[in-house]
Amino acid sequence: MTPVMSIETEIRPTTPKFASIGTSQYPVILAVFCGLLLISNIGATKLIEFGPIITDGGAFLFPLVYITGDVLSEVYGFHAARKAIFVGFALAILAALTFWVVQISPAATSWPNQEAFESVLGFVPRIVLASICGYLVGQLLNAYVLVRIKEWTKEKALWLRLIGSTAVGEAADTIVFCTIAFYGVITGGEFLNYVIVGYFYKVLLEVVLLPITYRVIAVVKKHEPTYGEPESVTAVPAS
Repeated sequence: MTPVMSIETEIRPTTPKFASIGTSQYPVILAVFCGLLLISNIGATKLIEFGPIITDGGAFLFPLVYITGDVLSEVYGFHAARKAIFVGFALAILAALTFWVVQISPAATSWPNQEAFESVLGFVPRIVLASICGYLVGQLLNAYVLVRIKEWTKEKALWLRLIGSTAVGEAADTIVFCTIAFYGVITGGEFLNYVIVGYFYKVLLEVVLLPITYRVIAVVKKHEPTYGEPESVTAVPAS
């Protein structure tokens, strides 16, 4: 007598839930992401010092670039976040080239601020290279780590995804930027201070702003009709 093969229903782990980028929310978040990036890059041209703490002007806004990147990765996935990262990368290069063209263009005889312009927004190849390399490596790692953690945690432990991805992304960004931009210019303990303080400040700000990030992600998910695909249930033969 031929045995009858039974069929069991097994609920397999599902892929992470994401939303489509073909909605009204994604372009808005993309614009905010790029705007924060450009503003913080301009601010980063100035080194600032608060007592023993040495950092740059980008410290005020650049952590928000990572928070916005977290929103993109969490809600829309790695490919959508990567698209935003590449758009920001292209705009950062365009901004640098624009400032360079303006810098080398003849100043009007009635405008006495050429040296001031060059000292603040002048094209410095080393700083530009450091900025775009640090940004690209850090943001791609940030998005990748967040999505990989989400594959394991699904909709749970959002805090782990946000802090874990930022810790990795900011570490890569800070090390790459500081090394290319200021290694040899800032030396010894001052250089280490700049790197370490800058890194921990950015990660700490992510932790402090975690409740706001949670809220923003919840609102975006709520207003994305394509977010949250149903879990798949697959019938498999019993062994």
